[in-house]
Amino acid sequence: MTTQHNVTTSTEISDFLLNCFVRSPSWQLWLSLPLSLLFLLAMGANATLLVTIRMKASLHQPMYYYLLSLLSVLDMVLCLTVIPKVLAIFWFDLRSISFFACFLQMYIMNSFLAMESCTFMVMAYDRYVAICHPLRYLSIINEQFVAKAVIFILARNVLLTMPIPILSARLHYCRRNVIENCICANMSVSRLSCDDVTINRMYQFAGGWTLLGCDLILIFLSYTLILRAVLRLKAEGAVAKALSTCGSHFILILFFSTVLLVFVLTHVAKKKVCAEVPVLLNVLHHVIPAALNPIVYGVRTQEIKQGIQRLLRKGW
Repeated sequence: MTTQHNVTTSTEISDFLLNCFVRSPSWQLWLSLPLSLLFLLAMGANATLLVTIRMKASLHQPMYYYLLSLLSVLDMVLCLTVIPKVLAIFWFDLRSISFFACFLQMYIMNSFLAMESCTFMVMAYDRYVAICHPLRYLSIINEQFVAKAVIFILARNVLLTMPIPILSARLHYCRRNVIENCICANMSVSRLSCDDVTINRMYQFAGGWTLLGCDLILIFLSYTLILRAVLRLKAEGAVAKALSTCGSHFILILFFSTVLLVFVLTHVAKKKVCAEVPVLLNVLHHVIPAALNPIVYGVRTQEIKQGIQRLLRKGW
């Protein structure tokens, strides 16, 4: 059993302890099974999608080869960064996490979630061009455009989220080292510091709302234009097909954004909400979208569905 170092001390701490539902041990019990199943589903589904895209020549298109592959990689990294540690706490009480590992986890979570939001935005634009300008689709969504989009997704989010762990790591941690969370969320960690964390709070708030807020506005705009164009379609079944495809995409993006928004609001109003709720939302936000993305974006696409079926037949 790891010893808690939450006594007052004048020396700086070298590791943290994650208090993951310690006040509600029953939560650990009933959460561990569905969480582990969701983790396996997310890893298996995304790995299958990546292999299918790699092996099926007809999927070597910019949309599939770059954007869907990038989304799958982001999902897998986010899952591997968060869920194994949470399960290790549930099953083996391995609550200790080193100073370096904590801030590395913090950086990966912030940058990769922002990358995922940005990828959703580019994919929404792809659907807008496909439905509203079908004759110009191949000239707009070409390999050069998608390559530039991927570079933008990586560069914007790698650079703009880098100050978050840097600002937290440079704080002076001299008293408590018990993080009231299952993961190294920025504000959960920085509130343990002896220093003023106003800059950390301001950057997290401004950066988060700027990055995710801009993405969400552009996503809503794309799907609004898609809806307007779809309602003008007169071909039989075209409206239902377009609404079915884009509707499932939009619902998933809405879920991704809503869970994040609810987490932020419950974190701000933590005195009025059960302390375990934002922690649970934070954990689920790293695994549920990862499990659903390959199903909504992959299996519902006819070419990928056929590719997976062929892959499974080869396996058998």
